[in-house]
Amino acid sequence: MIRAMPLFDYFRASDADAVRQVMDAGEGDSPVPSVFDGIDAKHVDPTVVLGMMVAAIQQVAWKPDLVTHRLAWPAGREHDLDYEGPWVSELNPSARDVLAQAGDVPRVAREWAQIEELGGNVDVADAEAFIESMVRLARRAREAEELLFCWMSL
Repeated sequence: MIRAMPLFDYFRASDADAVRQVMDAGEGDSPVPSVFDGIDAKHVDPTVVLGMMVAAIQQVAWKPDLVTHRLAWPAGREHDLDYEGPWVSELNPSARDVLAQAGDVPRVAREWAQIEELGGNVDVADAEAFIESMVRLARRAREAEELLFCWMSL
């Protein structure tokens, strides 16, 4: 059996209610870029791969609570083990703030491009461009007093 890789998009919104309204009105498709300001992150999951970016920015060891998230949509699916998506999760504000305050992106990119979860051989220039996109998104979210969200689909 061939299993598809999950897809992730990150975006900013005022709150989970705004996200739920958009997602309920749609077909569950990603709201990026049609409704919300965000970026296509392909296979960058919030807990591990984005968490490792946050760890690299802070120059600390990765741990699972660096980027936490809670289900924003669809309501009531937190414990439904048969539901296969899509989902939208709200990221912790501290992760947004770390991303927004990132410095020395070239150093972060060199470190992050080597992580095993990305295959250990991502082009550093591509990693740097992606990190810059995440940093800019986080800055826009913080400046607008908005939260970061992650849309995910299998």
